[in-house]
Amino acid sequence: MHQRNDLLIELGTEELPPKALKGLSDSFTNSIANQLNDARLAFDSIRAFASPRRLGVLVKNLETAQQDEVVEKRGPAVAAAFDAEGNPTKAAQGWARGMGIEVAQAERLVTDKGEWLMYNATLPGKSIRELVQAMLDTAVKQLPIPKTMRWGMGDHHFIRPLHQLTVLLGNEVLPASLFGIQSNNKVTGHRFHHPELLTINNANEYAETLRSGHVIADFAERRDTVKQAVLELAQSENAVPVWDEDLIDEVASLVEFPVPMVASFDEEFLSVPKEALIYTMKDDQRYFPLTDLQGNLLPRFIFISNIQSKDAQQVISGNEKVVRPRLKDAQFFFETDKKSTLESRLAKLDSVLFQKELGSVGDKARRISANAAAIAKALGADSEAAGRAGLLAKADLVSNMVMEFPEVQGVMGMHYARNDGESELVAQAIEAHYRPRFAGDDLPVSAEACAVALADKLDTLVGIFAIGQTPKGDRDPFGLRRAAIGMLRILVERKLPLDIEAIVAIAVTSYGSVVKDPESVTTQVADFLLGRFRAWYQDQHIAVDVIQAVLARRPTVALDFDQRVKAVAEFRSKPQAEALAAANKRISNILAKVEGEIGVVQEDLLSEPAEVALNQVLNSLVAQIDTAAKAGIYSDVLNALATLQEPVDTFFDQVMVNADDEAVRSNRLALLNELRNQFLKVADISLLQ
Repeated sequence: MHQRNDLLIELGTEELPPKALKGLSDSFTNSIANQLNDARLAFDSIRAFASPRRLGVLVKNLETAQQDEVVEKRGPAVAAAFDAEGNPTKAAQGWARGMGIEVAQAERLVTDKGEWLMYNATLPGKSIRELVQAMLDTAVKQLPIPKTMRWGMGDHHFIRPLHQLTVLLGNEVLPASLFGIQSNNKVTGHRFHHPELLTINNANEYAETLRSGHVIADFAERRDTVKQAVLELAQSENAVPVWDEDLIDEVASLVEFPVPMVASFDEEFLSVPKEALIYTMKDDQRYFPLTDLQGNLLPRFIFISNIQSKDAQQVISGNEKVVRPRLKDAQFFFETDKKSTLESRLAKLDSVLFQKELGSVGDKARRISANAAAIAKALGADSEAAGRAGLLAKADLVSNMVMEFPEVQGVMGMHYARNDGESELVAQAIEAHYRPRFAGDDLPVSAEACAVALADKLDTLVGIFAIGQTPKGDRDPFGLRRAAIGMLRILVERKLPLDIEAIVAIAVTSYGSVVKDPESVTTQVADFLLGRFRAWYQDQHIAVDVIQAVLARRPTVALDFDQRVKAVAEFRSKPQAEALAAANKRISNILAKVEGEIGVVQEDLLSEPAEVALNQVLNSLVAQIDTAAKAGIYSDVLNALATLQEPVDTFFDQVMVNADDEAVRSNRLALLNELRNQFLKVADISLLQ
């Protein structure tokens, strides 16, 4: 039994890119773990460490050497290993020399295909001392580094200059090197609070030793510290922080010793829409803006310092001085933009390219306007408001504010529309037309806003399909998959009874002669949208065969599609489902071989008790099934059909479908066809596994 010990590996670097830190750490940790597993070195756990100036792993209770391995080495066939006199041939002797044995020491391996010489060779296991260098090299090569840099007089390339390499097994420094740096037991402390090197006496003392040097090395712990500190400080201010998970990740990647502080800015800046101020503080400066409990922006923000200053006010003042010019810019842009209406900006959109084959953003705005009005009309909503919002939806793109802060597009359009005296319905639709911008984002609320959002996404989908630049593999430069999922969410979650092919056709028509084959493009885009249902439902953990069963019927009203999927998913869990799916598959195979049309059931030709019973039960359900199907209550349809399991099983047990009498055979086929058609009112149940 080999000994066990803790293994520490740390790369000490210059400040790593904050947005890349977590990904680098995950990659480094996973690579070391996978290589240890591949090397058959057992361990209890592996802990990742990552801070602005280090990547590290601590492997707890690692087996320090591989177990010896017995490997079966097959030699030549016995027939070729000995001559007629029974003496070893040169082939046998050469093989034995390679094994380090005499031919006489070889065993025999007998199989049904023959007999061979065989030797069980013992391969001595390697120690972690022998393996760690190759593991380190591999882990570094596998890091997701978009761009490397060279430093000093050497020719080394890495994401940032390497200054320290620490490889410890317990209290022993293992020999290893990277970019000309030899491993030792020294690590860098905090750049300001502890610029001297720290000595790690034992691998298991790593985290606590760094803590004494003002470094919280564990990324997850430091992240939690940041999050909790911001929350507590905000509560003490009777405020709510404006944050997201990515911002917390990034701030935790910028500091090694987080110290939260509150700063303020002049209240005069609150005249600027809060979204622009929040973007400036959050995305530009990595600050946490504060709102009151009603969501109104406060003239204060929290920032995370990397030092515990003796004069905290100096640090606070410094951050206030940094943010003021940015807020001043936002104020200037807003006041300047208000002097021009959104409508007056439309002419500028004609000089902004949407796509070289599809025209300008001005062209797109006019198409969105027409499409939104038509979709709103189909919904019984205010088509004039939807058309107006569609026309103005992109106008803020040429405003000073959005050109400086692109992330506030749409939001600023809403504020400028209000300033221009546009209706609140139009203003809110302008802001909402980009929604949903990401998974889980809020959807447009009003029917008019939904119409504009659908029109915008449809315009992009149809245009890009028309010029043949559809997504391929991982490439989707126009975000068509995201746009399609967004459309499906709006249609289903807002319960809009719109036919996908019909609204695609509206967008196709608005492109005019740009779309060379309107019918083909309409079908392609509709199929693309329906195809995205698969990814969407799989994210909801709905079985693929359920989705395929519905797709086979190609219902083009998204809301109807959703109702069918949910009904089939519920049906699939019923005890009758397996038998009825198998029966449908059998019926489908039988009917596929029938040539010509299948007629209707003639009751006077039904003679076997099982077929009479099946026909009677089916007839008793048809009216109920039709009513439920027309109302879109597909669970009721399938619940009714589930009662057919017993008569269907009895039919197949007792009735010969391919009877000798042609009329009887045709009538039985008609009965099966009628049965299958009732199921097909919901989905192709034969596809359920």
